[in-house]
Amino acid sequence: MSPVPATPQRILLIRPSALGDVCRSAPALASLRAAFPNARIDWLVRDVFADAVRAHPALTGVVEFPRDRLRRWWTPGGIGPARAWLRSLREPRYDAVVDLQGLARSGLFALATRAPVRVGPAGAAEFASLAYTRRVRTNPRTHVVERALEIVRALGAEPVRDVRLYAPADAPHPAPDLARARTSVLAPTSAWPGKRWPAERFAALARRLLDTGAVERVAVVGAAGERGSIGPVLDLCRDDPRAVDLVGRTTVGGLMRAIESAALVVAHDSAAAHLAVGFGRPLVALLGPTDARLAGPFDRLDAVVQRVSENDRLTDRACKDESLGAGLMRRITVDDAFAKALEQLSREPAGASP
Repeated sequence: MSPVPATPQRILLIRPSALGDVCRSAPALASLRAAFPNARIDWLVRDVFADAVRAHPALTGVVEFPRDRLRRWWTPGGIGPARAWLRSLREPRYDAVVDLQGLARSGLFALATRAPVRVGPAGAAEFASLAYTRRVRTNPRTHVVERALEIVRALGAEPVRDVRLYAPADAPHPAPDLARARTSVLAPTSAWPGKRWPAERFAALARRLLDTGAVERVAVVGAAGERGSIGPVLDLCRDDPRAVDLVGRTTVGGLMRAIESAALVVAHDSAAAHLAVGFGRPLVALLGPTDARLAGPFDRLDAVVQRVSENDRLTDRACKDESLGAGLMRRITVDDAFAKALEQLSREPAGASP
C-alpha cells in the first residue's frame, strides 16, 4: 500500500456521471478543500455535466471527459484520440487521486494519471479496485454520500457535509420570466421506468398547484428523449399558458438556474431532486423502489413521499424494471404529493449545509 501524502498538493477527484451522482458528490469536494486549503483540486467529469461543478468555489479546475467523442475508442480512428486524452491525465502530475465512480473506466482514468496514491472503494465493480493503491471498505447500509465521505477520509479529509451547489455565472435562465414568478419545477421523466410516477398524476398535481394558487407557474423539465413518456404533462403545457414546456430545452447550467429560483421542485429519484437539495429548495421527492435511506435526497427525508412496506424490495433491478417498480410508484396518490407540496411550501427554504 502506497503511503498517503501528508499534504497532497495536486488532487484529482473522479466522478464523471451521472448528473445526480455528480451533484451529490459535492460534499466530498468540500471535505477535500477543507483538509487541503492550498492544494490544486480538479474534478474529472463528463463534459456535458461540467456546469454542475465548474463554479464550485472549492474547485481549482475541471477535467472534461468527452465520452461521446471517445465512444468508439477501439476503432482505427478512435484509438489515437483516446490514447492522447489518457496521456493528458499525466500532465498535472497529480500526487493523489480519489475515484468515487468505482467502475472499470474510472479505474483506468485513475491509473492513467500515474499518481502515486489512488484511493477508491474496495467494492468497486468491474475490477476497478485493481487500479487503486488504497481500497476503502465502506458501509453499504449508509447513504451514498456518507460512503463517498468515507473514501475521502482515507486521504486524510474529515467529512464536511456541505451539499451546496453553484450555478455558473454565465449560465442563462431557460425562461427568465419564470424566475420572477412563484414557480414549481416539475421533473416527471426518468431513464429508469421503475422510478416513474404516472404522468397523468403529475399533470393532475400541476393543475392543483396552479388552481389553488399554491404556485403561479409550473415549468416542466427533463431529457428530450423522454418526452414520449409524459404525454399528459405536455398536453397541460399546450392547454394552459401557466405551464411551460422546457423538456429537452435546458442545458445543465440552465437547469441549475431554473431550480435555484424555484419555489418548489417535484421530482422522482433524479438529478432534479439532488439539485434541489444542493440549492436548498423546497422539494417533493416521489420515491418508489429507491431506498431513501441509502440513495434518497441527502439529509432531506422530510421531502420524501413513499409508500413501501418491510416486504417490498427496494433494489436497482426494481428501479430499472417497470413491472417491479411501477406498482410502488402508483401507491403515491395526487393527494399525497399535494399535501407534501403544501407542507414544503409553508416552510422557509431548507438551505444547503454551510
